[in-house]
Formats: sequence, structure tokens, C-alpha cells
Amino acid sequence: MFECVRVHMVLHVMDFDPTRPKWTQIADLLRERIATGEYPPHFMISEKQMEQEFGVARLTVRKVTRALREEGLIVTTPGMGSFVAKREQ
Repeated sequence: MFECVRVHMVLHVMDFDPTRPKWTQIADLLRERIATGEYPPHFMISEKQMEQEFGVARLTVRKVTRALREEGLIVTTPGMGSFVAKREQ
């Protein structure tokens, strides 16, 4: 069972590299936030907040969450949302 951990979000204005897809750049940033602990285990990854923070469409955000899920960095529970996975020791 997941315990929901919420951290206040700081808006991040991102200068996108026009030679790379936006979703890969956002995924890279979220990987970094997870690796540094800024997004700790059980932190909720909100698609709506990502849309607002990065100014991108829902489809772009879904590509990000799909990639992070496939890498095992987040877990998605239907009806609840996506959360940072527990780190393997």
C-alpha cells in the first residue's frame, strides 16, 4: 500500500532544446529529481501538475509517465495516480 507524500511544487521554467522531443527532456529532469531525492519514494507524480509546470499537452506528459513506468522509476495505480517507486537497496 502506498502512503501519499506531497511536496510543494516549485514552478520550473524550462528552456526546451528544439533538437530533442520535449517528453524526453522532461523525463530526464524527473529522473534527476527522483535520483537526488527531491521526489522521494511515494511522491505523487501528477500529470496535471506536469502539464502546468512545463506548458505541454497531456499526450506529452503521458509519454513521460510511460517511460518512467517502463524504467521502474514510478508505479501507476488506476484511480489513484502515479508515484515514485521505492528504491532498491
